[in-house]
Amino acid sequence: MATVLHSAPRFASNEGVRETLAAAIGAALVEAHEEHGEIILRVQRESINSVLRLLRDEHDYQQLMEIAGADYPTRAERFEVVYMLLSLTKNHRVMVKVRTSDDVPVPTVTTLWPVAGWLEREVFDMFGVVFDGNTDLRRILTDYGFEGHPFRKDFPLTGYQEVRYSAEQRRVVYQPVDLPQDLRQFDFMSPWEGADYVLPGDEKAARHPAPNPVAEPKVTEKVGQSGAGEPTDRKAEEHVAPASAGGNVAGQGQGEPVPVEVSTPAAGAPEPTESRLARKPRALKDSTEPDAAAKPRSRARKPKDQA
Repeated sequence: MATVLHSAPRFASNEGVRETLAAAIGAALVEAHEEHGEIILRVQRESINSVLRLLRDEHDYQQLMEIAGADYPTRAERFEVVYMLLSLTKNHRVMVKVRTSDDVPVPTVTTLWPVAGWLEREVFDMFGVVFDGNTDLRRILTDYGFEGHPFRKDFPLTGYQEVRYSAEQRRVVYQPVDLPQDLRQFDFMSPWEGADYVLPGDEKAARHPAPNPVAEPKVTEKVGQSGAGEPTDRKAEEHVAPASAGGNVAGQGQGEPVPVEVSTPAAGAPEPTESRLARKPRALKDSTEPDAAAKPRSRARKPKDQA
């Protein structure tokens, strides 16, 4: 049986891909390496449009799968814009990266892939990266009056503005977040110091105060105070059957306890019922006799005058 090779393998090897693409990009390439099974190419920011066009037209990376961002505040150019390309004919992926800062725009790639318009809007909304040439660079995930970019590492967890419904104005209003804590961190109540406000449920403590603690807790100092002793032992021996082999208390001998026969009935016990005579056995029907249910029933006829 002949082996049929599929035109699109399950996955393509990275062997020789990095060298081939690096030679094709030329001077626009800053760095090329392989990481986690992916070919990563970092190119100059001004050349991103021409590099992606080269990869699409001459190396069969037809699809732009995603545009992502990353923030590294310690770098001079803190933002990275990552373009993820897929070749349908080779079943292979590459990642192309560029670096930028707050005030330096990145050339748009909407002229190569129209879908890049929404992807660039997402990076702009989350990181604040500006794309030069995008004619519709608006926020796409946050609200209209949102302030800041949430995916930046220096963005506070509480944000800068809060949205709430105003009963007085009967509409949704925006107002600055007013928090007295430093670094906008919520200070949850610690075991050593309580909160200045009343927590939900604490108002019940005033209506139902806790009982005062016992001044002198009860301590068992004698055997009689614990309920143990000879009277308790004698009470426990009552109505207990002796063991079947040795011992006079159940559990002290070997084997199961033997029931104790009581000659006199206990006080208040009901009188025993009288023995009933055994009933005579019922006579069996003769199988030769026809069953009554099988006999035909005679139908009563109506008189003619009533018919």
